[in-house]
Amino acid sequence: MKQIQLKKKILFKGKITLLTGMHIGGTNTALSIGAPDKTVVRNPITNEPYIPGSSLKGKMRALFEINRGTINPNAKMGEVHNGPTQNIEHAAARLFGTAGDTQQPSRLIVRDAPLLSPAAEFSDTDLPFTESKTEVVIDRITSKANPRQIERVPAGAEFELNMVLNVFDGDNEKELIDNVFEAIRLLEDDYLGGNGSRGYGQVKVTVEKMTERSSNFYAGEEAEKAMDIS
Repeated sequence: MKQIQLKKKILFKGKITLLTGMHIGGTNTALSIGAPDKTVVRNPITNEPYIPGSSLKGKMRALFEINRGTINPNAKMGEVHNGPTQNIEHAAARLFGTAGDTQQPSRLIVRDAPLLSPAAEFSDTDLPFTESKTEVVIDRITSKANPRQIERVPAGAEFELNMVLNVFDGDNEKELIDNVFEAIRLLEDDYLGGNGSRGYGQVKVTVEKMTERSSNFYAGEEAEKAMDIS
């Protein structure tokens, strides 16, 4: 069996800026009268909205696979029809991993993205850190209106971007990095969260810093190195 050894970790730091309001759903267990029908996910300690790493990574992978044409239309038992590829020869599997019979560990770790914007910027919102957007569904026969309220994090809010790319001996480091940025570019021209076809979730992702930490760094024998982002 081939020995697997970590070569380095590459840290991506930056921010995610909302260009339009974003809704990533949370729990509605504590709804009160007059509250939105659909609430956003919040940190239960600070009450601040955040972007779950699972939402960010899942959308990046889905868009990357659609762009490469490697979604899985012939799902086996236990797999998702038109879900992620299980073919370890595909670039998506090399970056994001697989969970099928031929398992490939994910090379990319995507952290939860906490809110960066200070509370003062939300002083005029109708809910703490968020807005309540009313939408109306019209019955096309009777013209009866069916209003609904959706909670959104408003445009302009910023979240912390924090990702880690694991590079092992034998990995194509340049391919992995290039594919991370491909997924980011695809996300910027799509949407994050729900209701994107109705204008929600347009984002700008800015990678401000990339840092390389070799296996020797973790042994205390080497300093981390800054990497060129361009």
